[in-house]
Amino acid sequence: MIRRLVFAVSLAILVSAISMAAHHSAASAYDTAKKVTMKGTVTKVEWKNPHVFYYLDVADPSGTVANWAIEGSTPNQLYRNGWRKDDLKIGDAVTVTGSSPARNGTKKAYGGTLTLADGRRVFGGSAATDQ
Repeated sequence: MIRRLVFAVSLAILVSAISMAAHHSAASAYDTAKKVTMKGTVTKVEWKNPHVFYYLDVADPSGTVANWAIEGSTPNQLYRNGWRKDDLKIGDAVTVTGSSPARNGTKKAYGGTLTLADGRRVFGGSAATDQ
């Protein structure tokens, strides 16, 4: 009886530790002190847990185009903030402001405010506050 209880408690602690390690602060991957603004064309949308991702082709000042991955909050949080799954369509021209760039220099950013093709603005999350 005692062995079963010890085993059950040990298993619960192990599962909890694995779960906590899987979720991390956005600030660990994104530079919350920097904010970027970019205009681009939507190339892909992934509306799924644990976070929504959308991808933009963004041209730099020289005209070179790079594909950026923008990580948003969870689908539920975005829905409560006014987003709907069909708000972003492939080919839409959009603007993202206040997004936090990746610390490792890749073409990836988190959160910010997205101005949709119809002019509506929706909040995508803040790397400074989303944990």
